[in-house]
Amino acid sequence: MLSPASKGWINKYFDLLDKKEVSLSLYRPEGMRKLNFMHLTLSNSGIVYGHSLSFIFAKKIDSAGWTNEEKLKFLLFESHLFIYTQVNNKSIFNRHVFIKELCSFYQNYSVNYISNLFKGFIKESEEQKIEKILSKRIEIKVNLLENKWWVNSLSNVFCFIDVILFDDFLHKEKSEALKSYQLFSYNAMLSVILAARADGEVQSQERSIFNVFLASTGLEEKAREELKQKLKMGTTFNDFSFFIKSHWLLKRYLLDVAILTALCNDRLLYEEKEFLDRFCDEFEIPKEELEENINTAENFLIMSQNNVEFLKANSSYKKVYSSLTKRWRKIILRNREKLSEELSESKELISLVKKSMHQELTNEEKDLVKSQFKDVLKSVPSLAIFMFPGGVILLPLVLKIIPDLLPSAFKENQIDS
Repeated sequence: MLSPASKGWINKYFDLLDKKEVSLSLYRPEGMRKLNFMHLTLSNSGIVYGHSLSFIFAKKIDSAGWTNEEKLKFLLFESHLFIYTQVNNKSIFNRHVFIKELCSFYQNYSVNYISNLFKGFIKESEEQKIEKILSKRIEIKVNLLENKWWVNSLSNVFCFIDVILFDDFLHKEKSEALKSYQLFSYNAMLSVILAARADGEVQSQERSIFNVFLASTGLEEKAREELKQKLKMGTTFNDFSFFIKSHWLLKRYLLDVAILTALCNDRLLYEEKEFLDRFCDEFEIPKEELEENINTAENFLIMSQNNVEFLKANSSYKKVYSSLTKRWRKIILRNREKLSEELSESKELISLVKKSMHQELTNEEKDLVKSQFKDVLKSVPSLAIFMFPGGVILLPLVLKIIPDLLPSAFKENQIDS
């Protein structure tokens, strides 16, 4: 059994890989660009928000006894592995080369307390070094007085910057990537500030999420104070680094950060939506991606507290769930004709969807619904989110919407349960 709390878990992971209990094979929808595939996969996993929703490769691993920190550490490792396999997708995977590259990346990292760890490594293997480093990377504690479920779900929200930098490290001049952490963090904080001030006033929830992000930056005191001042006085798009517009993955992460901040009041205000539209214009991000990213962020806010039963009645939960349902209803309506055509070929799926409206499905039936529904969605590009790791967690919501959208022909001759 693998446990990220114990020494040697990375070697155990590779042992599971050798035994075919973990697979590095992922489905990429036809016609989807690799960069979009990478971003959507990472977003659905939760790593973009500093929280583990779904593992990328180890889909069947039992993590029931793991802490949130252990899950995030494991997911950070898988995110690095995912980036490596995407960059080297034409080569046969070699675990030793991957670990060597990851070690080299962190050994020369611009965050001093990480690179300094290597000075104490004498007898440890490279795998053990990575285990210790990943533990440090998610080790951020934020003490907040208010009990905000969407804030308390977050750990080190900037550990995703490691993933972006590792991608740069594998693609570009390595020294350039290693020096960029502070700069990337600072630009991400500018996104938080702009989103928080979009409606002209910084609410307590927005101040809370600012504090969570600031605690994760690892920035020096001077930069931290400068950011606090900008939260009070404001900032502009001119304050962003000039290279942001040309960095595909980073600018989408900054958009994700801005969306999460804007959603912290449970729904998007008109001014906040206008700001997000302008953000996409400034950084040349297609507008259709904005709706997709808002869906993903709302999904995160719901699923990050999915196992906390008493929060199901929380007004924040209800508002976000209502917003997400409306958004997916629009998306499904736009694809109604194609979706209806595909569903008509799967009478068993329709039968199970109908049954789920009246009674709980068995585990076997739920697995069958997931499998068949994912097959249906392969031909509906706008719903490709369900094809990714973690994507199926939206199924209960969409299956709730579908019965109202089904053509009457599907409902004829059906016997009520």
